[in-house]
Amino acid sequence: MKAVVFLLAVLLLSGCGAAGQAAADPVNADDVMFLQMMIPHHKQGVEIVRLGRDQARSAELKTLAAAIESTQTEEITRMTRWLHGWQQPLTAPSDAHAGHEVPETDLQKITSLRRSKNFDRDLLNLLIAHQDDAAQLAVKEGFAGANPEVKDWAKQVELSRKDQITLMLDLLKRTP
Repeated sequence: MKAVVFLLAVLLLSGCGAAGQAAADPVNADDVMFLQMMIPHHKQGVEIVRLGRDQARSAELKTLAAAIESTQTEEITRMTRWLHGWQQPLTAPSDAHAGHEVPETDLQKITSLRRSKNFDRDLLNLLIAHQDDAAQLAVKEGFAGANPEVKDWAKQVELSRKDQITLMLDLLKRTP
């Protein structure tokens, strides 16, 4: 339980930063694409963890799901604010993702999770894969992005998702 409380604190602290600074800093197409890809990815993550918050048997997993929901909801707001500040659309044109893989959790897997007979285990496996996708996107932003604030936030995303994965792997070992 201490690990979940610590992770919650890390997740909430990752939301701190100078909100107005991003508009004055350089922005490139990779910054914009990163955010346009992360917003739907985060929305999907929120959908998954809401199932966990409501259906998980483990109190620790429910707490983790609630922490992830809170953090990712705040992060969606932040990404939206950046894109609006740069006068960029929240979603890219349909052909703009050519050459960019948008990591998505299969909607059929989310639907199956709702009816899972081993919900906690299946939730953890789905979340581990989903959070790994977010970490990989964040790493790419670190290499290709230009905006220092977005790049710093991407590094926080990378590290926090890796910490979440470590915690979830531990929970998975203890899940029947």
